[in-house]
Amino acid sequence: MLVAAAPLAAERYDGGTLAGTGVAFVAFCCAASAVYFLNDVLDAGEDRGHPEKRLRPVAAGIVPERVALGGAAVLAVTALALTLAWRPAAAAVLAGYLLVNACYCRWLKHVLIVDMAVVSSGFLLRAAYGGVMAAVPLTRWFLIVLGAAALFAVAGKRFSELARLGADGLAVRPSLDQYSVSYLRFVWQSAGTVAMTVYCLWAFPAHSLTIIPFGLAFLRYAWHIDRAAAGAPESVVFGDRWLLGLGVAWVALFVGANG
Repeated sequence: MLVAAAPLAAERYDGGTLAGTGVAFVAFCCAASAVYFLNDVLDAGEDRGHPEKRLRPVAAGIVPERVALGGAAVLAVTALALTLAWRPAAAAVLAGYLLVNACYCRWLKHVLIVDMAVVSSGFLLRAAYGGVMAAVPLTRWFLIVLGAAALFAVAGKRFSELARLGADGLAVRPSLDQYSVSYLRFVWQSAGTVAMTVYCLWAFPAHSLTIIPFGLAFLRYAWHIDRAAAGAPESVVFGDRWLLGLGVAWVALFVGANG
């Protein structure tokens, strides 16, 4: 969904922009799926010892590794083909996303701090790709807020995983074992503070009312992190009706301010 963030922030709702965003959404779904397939294959052995990740198709033996790798290749080529057909300039962004994430799956996930930076950059590349595909320029405000929010979510995810595994007495994967709970708490709290501060500076005064749902949503998500319940961000967002309600309120106020 982040591919639509730039057009929304730029208040661009014309037919050409919407079409570009639609193509970007389909292409990036293919690219992200390719990365997930590759990651699942490389992590299959480790995932089998995880209480939840052992249920992933490759780790569970439902999907053979060769099939997963073949699917990843097909999806990556499809994503690049769609991008080249619509807006060739965006192919560099998509190729960068695929390359960075391939390196992450193979090596960078084991490098302290770099792993969080790479995952966070994936969110920025999603938004940048959507902006290029829809011919929407990206502002520094947009990039700072999104980058800080991404680090907030990524560090919060690792904090939740480390705290939960430690409490349950389960083995911690090597890449996560390099961190401490206190350090990850510092990172997600700092990143959240930056995201909220910069958003407030950008939103005032034209979008002042949107600060309320934005801030409350951040505080609500931080509550989940503090309870070590943010190990699966998508489950937190779509499983919390208050977060969903705040998201709807934010969109309504943002669009209303533009109207």
